[in-house]
Amino acid sequence: MGAVGLRPVDLARAAGISAQQVRNYLDAGVLPPAERSPAGYRVFDERHRRALTTYRALGRGYGWEAAKAIMRLVHAGSSEAALARVDAEHAAAHGQRLGLRATAEALEAVAREAGAEAAVSQAARAEAVGAREAVRAREARAVEVGRPSTSVPRAGLRVGELAARLGVRPSALRVWEAAGLLAPGRDGDGYRRFGPADVRDARLVAMLRESRYPLPAIKPIMDEFRSSGGADALRAAITAREVELGRRARAMLEGAAALHGYLAVDGPGSEDS
Repeated sequence: MGAVGLRPVDLARAAGISAQQVRNYLDAGVLPPAERSPAGYRVFDERHRRALTTYRALGRGYGWEAAKAIMRLVHAGSSEAALARVDAEHAAAHGQRLGLRATAEALEAVAREAGAEAAVSQAARAEAVGAREAVRAREARAVEVGRPSTSVPRAGLRVGELAARLGVRPSALRVWEAAGLLAPGRDGDGYRRFGPADVRDARLVAMLRESRYPLPAIKPIMDEFRSSGGADALRAAITAREVELGRRARAMLEGAAALHGYLAVDGPGSEDS
């Protein structure tokens, strides 16, 4: 071990946290066990400082729960399990990138369809059937093989019918409506009825939710999409998400580098362990 003599407040100042958080990290296994002085006080050293620095670096990239799990595995002597958790987090991040790419393609297809329908007059709709069908075919390929047809009956779809098409719970549609993302009409019996525009909006919301957009972030996107009929808001949202994923990827690399350094010095089998 390194030289002893560090107090909880010393570690706290180095990390910009409270001394109580240092104690909590110790109890949670984020830090390695600490010896006690003859007076009963916990004694920290440079290894604890390195562990705290590593945990903070991991948390910025992998999230605090994952960082805690990784450090606990390391201090339990399970470095291989810790590295497996790192691999799983990278795989999940890659899956988010692939999902975002598919979402971008699908959103563009929906936006093109909406723009085409807004530009074509009622008299010319019959001539535009072929073009719209081509757009729908591209959309189907971009979204998901085997998704049910997007045609909507004249009377509209009920909550359960639309939920089944989207692969979500009916309660999700009600939550989206309460958040101002959907505004379905009502039939004579008071039941919700989702017309073609409502179904389109629900599909957009579902795609954005699949890419982990929070509801408050979706509302301005939907408001602009409805008002302009264009895809600028959708493209901006996708771009912002791509930037966020890139930032997280770099933070994950920094966290992985910190973990590599910690394992080399303080991991099982290292000289100081």
